[in-house]
Parts: sequence; C-alpha cells; structure tokens
Amino acid sequence: MLDLKRLRVLSEVARQGSFSAAADTLYLSQSAVSQQVATLEKEVGLDLLERTTNGPKLTDAGQVIVTHADAAIARLEEAEHEVAAIAGLEGGELRIASFPTASVGLLTDALSEFRSTHPNVELKVTEAEPEESLPLLRAAEIDLAIVFDYSTLPPRGGDRDIERTLLLEESMYVALPRDHPLAKSKRVPLAKLADEAWLRGVGSSSCGEVIVQAARDAGFEPRIAFESDEYQVLEGYVAAGLGFTLLPDLALPTLHRDLVVRPTEPEAPKRRVWAATRAKGARSLASEAMVANLTRVGESVAAERKLALAA
Repeated sequence: MLDLKRLRVLSEVARQGSFSAAADTLYLSQSAVSQQVATLEKEVGLDLLERTTNGPKLTDAGQVIVTHADAAIARLEEAEHEVAAIAGLEGGELRIASFPTASVGLLTDALSEFRSTHPNVELKVTEAEPEESLPLLRAAEIDLAIVFDYSTLPPRGGDRDIERTLLLEESMYVALPRDHPLAKSKRVPLAKLADEAWLRGVGSSSCGEVIVQAARDAGFEPRIAFESDEYQVLEGYVAAGLGFTLLPDLALPTLHRDLVVRPTEPEAPKRRVWAATRAKGARSLASEAMVANLTRVGESVAAERKLALAA
C-alpha cells in the first residue's frame, strides 16, 4: 500500500515544478521533500521524477501515480468536509467557482435559493474560467465548478473523476452596431464579414477558439484585431466600430445599448454550460443540492429565452 503522505508530496512537487516550492507549500524542509519522493520511488521500483535543469518533471510512471493520487486525496478531503458537517446540510461549507456570465445569469438565483433552504452551510464563491476552475476541482480546492464548452470543439482533458450536469445550451449570436447595414437582417451570413476585423477571447481559450471555428465554417480565416475575456469590453469595441464578435445567450441581458445581435449563417457552435462536481460518492450533499438548484435555474433561463425569441 502506497503511503498517502508521500503521494501528496509527489503531487505537490509536480504541481509546483520544484522541490523548494513544494517544501514551502507543505511546510517541510527541502531535504524532507526529496527524501519522501526518493522513498516513494523505492517502494514503486521506478523513477517517478526526471530531474532536469528546468526542474523536476513527471515520468510516465509518475504521471500515472499522481493522477490516481490526486483522485484519492480529493476523495479524502471531501470526506473531511462531510465529517465536519456530519449533520448533512446543517453545517460545513460549499466552495464554488463560476465564470462571470454564469455568475450573473445562473448562480445568483441558485445561491439565493440555497441560502434560504440551507442557511447553516457557509458559501464561498470565486470567479474563474474553466481552464482554472477544473484543476481546482480535481485538487479538491473547490466543491463545484460552473464551466462551459462548445458543441463542435473537442473537450479539454480527461475527467474520469468529474461528473458534469448540463445546465443550459446557449445559441451564439453575432454582435453588430445598430446602424450597421446587416443589423436589420434576420440572420447574418458570416461570410459577408470575412474582410472585417474580429474580436475574441484571449489566447487559446475556448472563447477564442469558437470565433475561429465559426469563421472557418463560413469559409474564411478571421483577422483577429482585439482580445479580451470580458464580454462588456468586447461589446464596447463592437459599438465603437472596431470589429465583430459572437455573444452567448447569458451575455444578452446586459447587452450594450448601441448593439443588436443576430443569428448567424451558418449557425455558430452552441455553448454548453455545465455544473461540474467530483463523481458520486466523492461529493457532498451540499454540492448535490446546489446542482439541483442550478438545474432548475437553467431550465427557467432557457424557457425565458425561448419566449423572448418568439415575441
């Protein structure tokens, strides 16, 4: 049986990228960290770390060990939280991470409902994009993450120990200044904007990739002029005539007053919003209750959007 304390040390060395940083995080000496890893390697009979000039890197065997170790540590930490709240939903805490538009459009109402029914559970909420929140969930630093992906983009990474519940499937719309010639169209052919500047999420985030994918589906390579992960910033750029972008349903209630949105031709990829938790048996009753709340709010938002489009 592998020692869990040594597994935690190895996981932290891999996460921090150095023995000294891991030692600081774990409140150990650097020599103690090195000794714990060396002992674990003897137990396994294989090298788990490759000592390089750029710091320790996991070997293939080390990667396997850390993947299972992180899952085991997460389950034990969740057990500690549940024991601390042995009365079920009458105590303890629920730690949530959400991206901004979901915080406004979904989470606020779900939190209000949760607080009214489970007032003794302490709620802690932080904002984070999926690229940040999913690693936090795997490491048991949060209990629930509200994340998104796109229907036509490949999923990021394996989530064997994470369970997702679909909350909402959003359409994506092109944002146009109100005085733009295409603003009166019922549906905007993206190819007509092929020579224009485009605005997208920063870097290789899925918010950025979906703009590129939608343009390619329409037969052109977009010229990216501006990047931002804040929809309000992108909307301001569009209103100023600096380019075009795509917006999801959850961004529309706070749409810039000088903009309109229209469906696209071809239809842009759908954005799917999920509640992610650790797998059943490794998550708390509070997490399950919050997922149920979020599901109800998501259904309500979808129904309201359907009525608005029909009006």
